[in-house]
Amino acid sequence: MNDQRGTLDHDPPRMRRSQGQIIVARALWYTKPGQAELRTERLAPPAPGEARIATEYSAISRGTERLIAHGEVPQSEWTRMRAPLQAGAFSFPIKYGYSAAGIVTVGPDKLIGRRVFALHPHQDHFQVTEDHLLPIPDAVPSRRAVLAANMETALNAHWDAGTSLGDRVLVVGAGMVGLLVAYLAQRIAGTDVTITDINPARASYAAALGLTFTDTPRNAPHDNLIVFHTSATGGGFDTAIEACAFEGRVIELSWYGTHPVTVNLGGAFHARRLQIISSQVGHVAPSHRSQLKHRERLERALALLDDPALDVLVSASIPFTELPKSLPDIWSSSALPPIVCY
Repeated sequence: MNDQRGTLDHDPPRMRRSQGQIIVARALWYTKPGQAELRTERLAPPAPGEARIATEYSAISRGTERLIAHGEVPQSEWTRMRAPLQAGAFSFPIKYGYSAAGIVTVGPDKLIGRRVFALHPHQDHFQVTEDHLLPIPDAVPSRRAVLAANMETALNAHWDAGTSLGDRVLVVGAGMVGLLVAYLAQRIAGTDVTITDINPARASYAAALGLTFTDTPRNAPHDNLIVFHTSATGGGFDTAIEACAFEGRVIELSWYGTHPVTVNLGGAFHARRLQIISSQVGHVAPSHRSQLKHRERLERALALLDDPALDVLVSASIPFTELPKSLPDIWSSSALPPIVCY
C-alpha cells in the first residue's frame, strides 16, 4: 500500500512531445451545500514557466473543506479563505482544495518526471506556474506527501505556542491535524505528550505514532503548560482550558465557520492567568516570520514527512471518480478521511 517509488524515471523526451497538446481534465466542484460533481476543463499547452501535473493523490480536509462544502463560510471571510489555486468564488460553485501530489509531465526540463506537491484542488491534471510547485523529497512517498498541508499547520502551531524542551503538552482532538501536532510535540526532547479524543477509534492512530491516548478527557493530565485544541467543539475547548497549568496556554487551531461556540471563561480562568492564542496557517508565526516565507515553511513540512510511521494516516483511499457520491459519508464518518487516488 505504501508508495516507495521516489523520483520517477520517466523518459523526458517522450513527455516533452506532448507539450503542444490540449487535454481535457476533470476537477471536483462544490456546486451547492452538500453537493459536488466532477466537471471537465480544457488545458491549453503550458505557457513558458508553467508545468502540467498528472495528479497521483490528493487529501481531503474534514475541517475547513467540509465547512466550505456545506456553505458555512461567513461572508466576511470569503476573501481571506480563498485557497491559493482555487477556482470559482464563495459561496458556490467553487473548486476548492489545497493538497495534491503528482508527476510533472510537461514543463521545464528540470521538472519533467519529478514528483511535486502543490496547494491545488482535487483534479486529475492541472497546470500551474513553476513557483507553485515543491519537489517531493525522495524519502517521502507521494501518498504520504499529501499530508504536507496539515503538517504545515501543525508546524506553525508549535511556532505559535513556543513549544520547548521538557514541556508537558496536551492535544485535544485526534483528527489529522491533532495527531500531527502531537507527533511533532513528541519529537521535541523531554516533552510529555498526551492526546485525547472522545472517539475511542482514534486510539489506533495514536498508538501507531507512539502517542499516549485517552478517550476520557478527565483522565488526561491537568497541569499542561501548552494545550492545543483541534476538536472544533465547545466541549473540547472547555477541556483544553481546564487542562492548563497555572499561566498555561491554549493554542486554538479549530475554525468554526458560521457556527457560534460557547466557551466557559468563568471559574479559575482568570485566577490561573491562562492565555488563548489563535493559530492560523495563513500567516507564518511571528517567531519565524522574519526568517521564513510561506514556501520555505511548506518545504520544512514536506521534509518532516520522512517517517514511515505516518503512513497510518493515509492508509484508507478512494478513487477520484467516486469522490462526489462518497463525500456525504466522508463528512459524517468518525474515521480519518481517505486519500483520493487518481
